[in-house]
Amino acid sequence: SGERSGLASTMYFLKFETAYQQIQGTKPQSLAYGLNDSPVGLLAWILEKFQSWSDCGQGDPLQSGLSKDDILTDVMVYWVTQTIASSIRIYYETLSHQPRAKNWLPSGLPTYVPVPTGVLIAHTEIIKPPKHWANLAFNLKHWSLQQKGGHFFAFEQPQLMADELVHYF
Repeated sequence: SGERSGLASTMYFLKFETAYQQIQGTKPQSLAYGLNDSPVGLLAWILEKFQSWSDCGQGDPLQSGLSKDDILTDVMVYWVTQTIASSIRIYYETLSHQPRAKNWLPSGLPTYVPVPTGVLIAHTEIIKPPKHWANLAFNLKHWSLQQKGGHFFAFEQPQLMADELVHYF
C-alpha cells in the first residue's frame, strides 16, 4: 500500500539520511564556521540536500523543477547574509542544548493539536506519516498526496503549492 511504502521510505531516511541532524544538533557552531568561511563548502552542503530531498530521483536537482538560478539564489542568501549558523541552530535548540542522558525516555506522545490542520505529502517527501497517525495528533481537515515534488515542495512546485493553499483555505 501507499502508506506502507511511505513508512519504508521514512525509515530509510531516518537510517541513512540524518547525519546532518547530528552535526547540526550537537556542534552547529563548528559546522557554521566552515560553511561561512567557504562559499564552495556552503554550496556543497546545500546542494546535497537539494539533490537528496527534491523530486529528482537522486539525480540532478534541476529535474525537480528547480533552476540553477533558484539554487544559487538560495545559497547566496545564506552567503551574503552570513546566516547559515542561525538557520541550523534550530537543531541544537531542539536537542535542548545538550544530548539527553542515556536513560532518557520519551515523556509520551505529543498532545493533540486542535487547530484545523492541512497536510500536503509531496511525492518524494522525506517523512511520510500514515494519515491515521496524523488524525491522532491533529484536527486534520485536509490531506493531499502529490504526484510531484519533494521536501522543498513550495520551491520545486510553486504553482501546485499555491493551488493547494487556495484549496485548503
